Amino acid sequence: FDQEKKIKNRESFSFWIPSQSNVCCPFKLTLSSLIVARVEHLSPPAKMKIMVAVKRVIDYAVKIRVKPDKSGVETQNVKMSMNPFCEIALEEALRIKEAGLASEVVAVTIGPKQSIDTLRTGLAMGADRGIHVEATGDLFPLAVAKLFKALVEIEKPGLIILGKQAIDNDCNQTGQMVAGLLGWPQGTFASKVVLDKEKQEVMVDREVDGGLETVCLNLPAVITTDLRLNQPRYATLPNIMKAKSKPVKKYTPEELNVGTKSDLEVVEITEPPKRKAGVLVSSVDELIDKLRNEAHVI
Repeated sequence: FDQEKKIKNRESFSFWIPSQSNVCCPFKLTLSSLIVARVEHLSPPAKMKIMVAVKRVIDYAVKIRVKPDKSGVETQNVKMSMNPFCEIALEEALRIKEAGLASEVVAVTIGPKQSIDTLRTGLAMGADRGIHVEATGDLFPLAVAKLFKALVEIEKPGLIILGKQAIDNDCNQTGQMVAGLLGWPQGTFASKVVLDKEKQEVMVDREVDGGLETVCLNLPAVITTDLRLNQPRYATLPNIMKAKSKPVKKYTPEELNVGTKSDLEVVEITEPPKRKAGVLVSSVDELIDKLRNEAHVI
């Protein structure tokens, strides 16, 4: 194409190309085929969308206080932030996109109006757009999974990434339920994710009791992230400003034809019993005596 000005009026070109037997063979190439080859070479890779769940929870550094009526924990005037495992999930999705293996990262949050702040944090980290399903009251994993399934039917993602659990209820159920409702393969507790777009597969290293387990999943699939998968990035000030202009689509459970009423009911929430103060012992015999007669552990 360096000689484009000289050859633009020519319809075909002849070349001599060496064959495997070192004998040059004539080869004729038309200008139209050259243009097609160039367009195919420059064409973008096939699109794949990644959907990531982000949840608004009480910040991990805040001391939890139970309400006087024991109906829940205090959330008024308490610092809220994105669930740490959701941050890991979003970071992994962004890294996959930056590697050229995905075209779009969509952050999804389900919760009250205030959840939009958590969604904006995800957009500031690098998500392309957001979806907010505005729902009030307690949402249990099955209801969240049903809402997510409805969104998947609309968005048609190729990969779903969630945190393995939320630090407020520690259910560790939503990702598995989403996969079950969709009939998709799942890789939970992921500590390493390797995506092969050509084979439409993803290799996931899972953290299990005995060490690591590697599973190969056909896309589309559901992945839940463990703590050691990556180190999430911080949202920079310029990206925080850009996040304000990124699109956020809003839904309600009624618009998605999903009921959020649960068969579960929280009866009571109590604080764990306070630990007794430790004591110093003067000898090994005294320690053994206390372990045997007071702690009853030996």
